[in-house]
Amino acid sequence: MLSALLLIPLITAIVICLLPESLPSSRFRSISFVVLTLVFGLTLSLLADFDSSLGGLQLTEQVAWVDWLGLSYHLGLDGISLPLVLLNQLLTAIAILSSPDKLERPRLYYSLILILNLSVTGAFLSLDLLLFFIFYELELIPLYLLIAIWGGDRRNYAATKFLLYTATSGIFILAAFLGLVWLTGASSFDYSVLPAGALPIGTQLLILTGLLIGFAIKIPIFPFHTWLPDAHVEASTSVSVLLAGVLLKLGTYGLLRFCVGMLPEAWSVAAPVLVIFAVISVLYGAFTAISQQDMKKMVAYSSIAHMGYILLAAAAGTHLSLLAAIAQSVSHGLISAMLFLLVGVVGKKTGTRDIDQLCGLLNPERGLPIIGSLMIVGVMASAGIPGLVGFVSEFLVFRGSFPVFPLATLLCLVGTGLTAVYFLLMVNRVFFGRLSDIVTNLPPVQWRDRVPALVLTLLLVVFGLQPNWLVRWSDADAARLVPPVALAQLSSADVSTPELISSQVLEPTP
Repeated sequence: MLSALLLIPLITAIVICLLPESLPSSRFRSISFVVLTLVFGLTLSLLADFDSSLGGLQLTEQVAWVDWLGLSYHLGLDGISLPLVLLNQLLTAIAILSSPDKLERPRLYYSLILILNLSVTGAFLSLDLLLFFIFYELELIPLYLLIAIWGGDRRNYAATKFLLYTATSGIFILAAFLGLVWLTGASSFDYSVLPAGALPIGTQLLILTGLLIGFAIKIPIFPFHTWLPDAHVEASTSVSVLLAGVLLKLGTYGLLRFCVGMLPEAWSVAAPVLVIFAVISVLYGAFTAISQQDMKKMVAYSSIAHMGYILLAAAAGTHLSLLAAIAQSVSHGLISAMLFLLVGVVGKKTGTRDIDQLCGLLNPERGLPIIGSLMIVGVMASAGIPGLVGFVSEFLVFRGSFPVFPLATLLCLVGTGLTAVYFLLMVNRVFFGRLSDIVTNLPPVQWRDRVPALVLTLLLVVFGLQPNWLVRWSDADAARLVPPVALAQLSSADVSTPELISSQVLEPTP
């Protein structure tokens, strides 16, 4: 079943490439959307066979591939990867649905999106380190082309910068994987049998440093973040949805799977340093977002800030904080995808994303009242307003991290307040007040511009009111990730409180 999630998009991409170029762009979009809807349905069906109470890897598939290299085709699913695979399928379908009616070279465009989808899914499912690296690098090619061909005026610069940063990320990750296998004397790259914990702590820290640099570039964490705003500004709306909603999660997934999961002792030693970078990323991203005039660039810097919460939670290493890191990954994916979708609609209908030039878009007659209302919901979710999924994930992050890093947690709480500041500034300037001259006689908003955002709004509310549906799949695996050192540190502290809160969160609402 897991292989079908890779084969269906691959076969569809090949078929699309073989279809006549004379077909309208909408035909290629329809085919791609139907296929991704099918793949999303297949992924949902895995929930019936997945036992969330057990934890550990399930539904595994393994076939020998290149024995002399130690490479095997080994796939599996657990509570860390399952929510991210579902997120990938959902947001890819939404990105396809929100693609423009008229595209140059539509066959190539939709084929690349399908290849990007299978690459990310393959990375989340891979249980062989070398197989993970292959998928991790494979996604670089379609995303580079999607930015370079269908991006904005400075698309070549942004795509090249993305390529260089991501390639550097891959070099560090591959070097760490090779060093791990060589130093342990393992005969394969299989994640489940590598004795990483048997290495001396100094060696573990060396390998962890390589992995941290590689995944920090991907997340991105300050000071490796500079490629992200340029990529978002120049990418099309659909590509920004995938970039913020899914691609960045490869970095957070790598932290949890390979850094915390394989090198827990080294992770505990490095955690006090990592939390400093988390705080800097949160505050830097928030303060920089306040100064932006481009709506899309503001959302991009907001992503940098919110990804810092995940690093804070992972560094804390408690059961609740690790569960929060997974929940925040999904929450940020949904919220950022919605914000980029809506900013894209505003830019397309008004011809600008400049905050100083826009005003009064909530005007019910000549503005964009529905888009403005949905934007307010997305902003509220990002700011952590209760009743929406952003509040659930951020509360779990702060509650799970406070017993370990109280000062860092309080500083990151300041970042949440700043989120409300810069997004309220944007909403007040763009959507309230008198309608500006530049936005008169706006073209009508099509249903395809509204439906994806409405779907995401529904998910933000549902998961906000019933967080059990979001976190229950990952609870057992988050508990298995807790580093032994973290358990020892909290054994004499208030360990029961986070566990009590976790059980309360997981208990269904009457």
